[in-house]
Amino acid sequence: QVQLVESGGGLVQAGGSLRLSCKASGGSFSVYNLGWFRQFPGKEREFVAAIAWSNSIYYAEFVKGRFTISRDNAKNTVYLQMNSLKPEDTAVYYCAARFSYNLRGSDYFRVDQYNYWGQGTQVTVSS
Repeated sequence: QVQLVESGGGLVQAGGSLRLSCKASGGSFSVYNLGWFRQFPGKEREFVAAIAWSNSIYYAEFVKGRFTISRDNAKNTVYLQMNSLKPEDTAVYYCAARFSYNLRGSDYFRVDQYNYWGQGTQVTVSS
């Protein structure tokens, strides 16, 4: 069983930066595929970024050039560095994990491909 705990959310002004962290416990972190998703009130979760066990990286189009995903296997932690934040980035951010060596590129974007989730961390960007 893998447990994921996010941290680093908060209130920031537009144009500012935040770094989200997600620390995992249980399982073999280095072989997990890890993703960040976000959810707006009343909406389904949407893909933000993912980093595979192989360190392949995927981004949603709307965050390219602003957000950076990374992982530190020694610390069992995945990060999401968010720069140039916009009010429309305001959401609850979740990290997710899935063990598989066989995910296709498109799988990383899908909520249903991840079977472990954190509790979420609120990010609020003021204008």
